Amino acid sequence: MGKRIIQQARGKGSSTYRVNKTVFKYRLKIPKGILGEGTILKLVDSGAHTCPIAKIQSNEGIFYIPAFKNMTEGEKIYFENGETKDGNILKLKDIPVKTKIYCIESRPGDGGKYIKSAGTYATVSRVSEKEIVVLMPSKKEKKFSPYSRAVVGIISGDGRLTKPILKAGKHYHIKKTKSKLWPRTSAIKVNAIDHPFGSGRGKNPKSKIAKRNAPPGARVGLIRPRRTGKRK
Repeated sequence: MGKRIIQQARGKGSSTYRVNKTVFKYRLKIPKGILGEGTILKLVDSGAHTCPIAKIQSNEGIFYIPAFKNMTEGEKIYFENGETKDGNILKLKDIPVKTKIYCIESRPGDGGKYIKSAGTYATVSRVSEKEIVVLMPSKKEKKFSPYSRAVVGIISGDGRLTKPILKAGKHYHIKKTKSKLWPRTSAIKVNAIDHPFGSGRGKNPKSKIAKRNAPPGARVGLIRPRRTGKRK
C-alpha cells in the first residue's frame, strides 16, 4: 500500500509539518507616530529570525526591530529628528548618501518591509526631491519615497553562515523551526506506488501534465502549462 505524497501530508496539517507558533510571536515593525527617543530594553533571541531582536520602549509603547551591530541594552536611540547614528530611525530624505540602512519601509508608515536578515544592509545611493535611490544587497538599485523610514546601521548576526553545518540533523532542526521542508526528496527516487513520478525506469521520465483542478496527489509536474517541449 502506498503512502501519501509530501504535499498531501503537509496539506493535512499534522504536527510533523506544522510550525511552532511561539517562534513567530515577535512582529518586527516600526510603529507610526513615534517621536523623541527610545530605550533598548532587551536583546531577544527568536527562532523565526536569523538576527537578534531588539525590544524597544518608545512613546507609543513597546515594539521590536532587528538589532543593529554592536547594540547594547539600555542604549538610547532617536526617532525622526535624530542624527545619523546607528539605531536611529529616520526618513530617507534625512539620511546622507552612502549611509548604511536596514528595515526600509516600502511605503511611508508600513513599518518596514525590506532588509531584515542577519548581517545585511542597503546603502543610500542617490537623493532627489521626488525619490531616494537605494542600493540593495543584491547590488540592484530600488527607488523609495523620501518619507519612507529606515533604521541606520547594519543588522547584527553577520557571519551566521560562516560556520559549516557538520551534521544533517542540525540542518533538519534549523529548517523545522521555520516549518521548512528539508531534505527535499526527488520524486523520481521514491517507489512508483508512492508518487506519480516514482521509480523512473532509467531516470529519464517524460513530463506529466496535471489538470488545473487535479487533487494534491495528482497535482505534480507541469500544472496546466501554456506549452510543452524544448523551446526552439
